[in-house]
Amino acid sequence: MLGAAGAGQAALRDAVAAQASGLRPHRDAALPLECWTGRLDTLDDAALPAALAEWDCRATRLAWQALQLDGFIGAVQAAVARHGAARVGLVLGSAASTIGASEQAYRTLAPDGGFPAPLRSPRLNTPHALALFVQAQLGLEGPCLTVSTACSSSAKAFACAERWLRLELADAVVVAGVDALCGSLLYGFRALGLVASEPCRPFDAQRRGISLGEAAGFALLARGPGAMQLLGYGESNDAHHMSGPHPQGLGAEAALDDALARAALAPDDIDYLNLHGTATPQNDEVEAALVARRYPATVHASATKGLTGHTMGAAGLVEAALCWTALAHGLRSGSAFTAAPDPALGERFAAQLRLAPAEAPTQVAASHSFGFGGSNAVLLFGRGEAA
Repeated sequence: MLGAAGAGQAALRDAVAAQASGLRPHRDAALPLECWTGRLDTLDDAALPAALAEWDCRATRLAWQALQLDGFIGAVQAAVARHGAARVGLVLGSAASTIGASEQAYRTLAPDGGFPAPLRSPRLNTPHALALFVQAQLGLEGPCLTVSTACSSSAKAFACAERWLRLELADAVVVAGVDALCGSLLYGFRALGLVASEPCRPFDAQRRGISLGEAAGFALLARGPGAMQLLGYGESNDAHHMSGPHPQGLGAEAALDDALARAALAPDDIDYLNLHGTATPQNDEVEAALVARRYPATVHASATKGLTGHTMGAAGLVEAALCWTALAHGLRSGSAFTAAPDPALGERFAAQLRLAPAEAPTQVAASHSFGFGGSNAVLLFGRGEAA
């Protein structure tokens, strides 16, 4: 995983332990905005290798750098050697894909009004570009799909991968989440009045909105036992409002019920909960009410977007990596920048929300991802012995 909280699982673990946020005042001459973001300076000048020049843009650089981490390419190569390239699939979640490259082309139109020649790329100016890029770099020939359901994209990618494995459409599946900062995301959220001028403070009485980030992460799913297992998933769609959640959180609760049923678990079995926690007033209120009525008072719930920023389509994958930190290392994240829970969210939720990281054995972890339009996903992960 590559994001504002670090490059690779070891760096992410260190960031969780130190509550070290990657959010900084936003600095981008092309996209000026007074806010804090999880922007990665390493993407500014690190062009792709010359052989991949036709793919070069901020989003593909992000994916390329993340692929180099934690021996992931070697793990995929081993899966290809075992099953064959045609039996290894790819599901990539992204809200914006390579739209930043198209935005750049529009900002620098040629005299004839068309895209300038260097940016007139049929490879890049398509929503499926990132998935095609990753598939090509990994040498995969199995099914390849882009999931774009806003903030739940890469969480839903896990669900799709599980179905492919269960239906024997593939023997292994690469699950990915990649989103780079671009104007459509930054100014789109500002137009909705949701971008905070300070670091985001999920569930805090003084919360003012989101801090966007950029990240890329990858996981390899296969059948059989493993150190970390996908125990269950649930999906739903509110169909309530174009951007706001259902006021009673009915869609989110339906996704939770589905995940628990698939895993044959009860809410009391959840040790650690990674909250969606956007730091927007309505979303936090609805999620807090859901957590208070369904989860045990002892659950360690935390909102981690103060560490990473809201990485949009990559958020499900990033937060799966944070669940892995809890499962593998017994290190449960805190809620960076949240000074105190909003009293309006109730005493029970205030006890569930943990502000500081804590060490404790973790057998089962849950992750919430609730996207625009009421596109909801809940993932349940467990250590191998919990499956």
